[in-house]
Amino acid sequence: MEDEIVRCGRSLPVIISMICFSFLNGAVSEVYDVGDENGWDSEVDYASWSEKYNFTVGDVIEFKYNIGQHNAFEVMESTYRTCDTSTGVLSKYESGDDKVKLNESKKYWFVCGVSGHCLGGMRFGIDVKEGNSTSNLEPIPSANSGTRALVFDRWSLGLYLFAFGTLLNLFC
Repeated sequence: MEDEIVRCGRSLPVIISMICFSFLNGAVSEVYDVGDENGWDSEVDYASWSEKYNFTVGDVIEFKYNIGQHNAFEVMESTYRTCDTSTGVLSKYESGDDKVKLNESKKYWFVCGVSGHCLGGMRFGIDVKEGNSTSNLEPIPSANSGTRALVFDRWSLGLYLFAFGTLLNLFC
């Protein structure tokens, strides 16, 4: 009996550390593929796509497209509304695999700068919020691209408790 308590006492810090690191992973940023599996293409409804997610500071959106067929511009709201990219362009992305980190809590506007594409629907705006504990408690719609490491909802908490109990039984 005493040997079991000593063995359990030695294993407990390891188990607690594993659980703490798992909870810290819940605060990592999420990477969103713009357009999900369809990518950045003229056949996608980006207004609907952008409304599915809760974007927070630190998240990354990734534009995937064929180089030369499209590009992605971060623009001012007025440029977004008119699709006239002769002014109001804040950043240009043209690699075909562009990762944009959302560094500020603000409204971001994106368009395709290829002639006619923006007016054809290749544009969207997203409202990026500060990341805090209450936003992590909100349910997140299921998604192919939103890959939040851990979301602190009831299911996650239940899984953590189950895993903790299982590990405790294995090591003690």
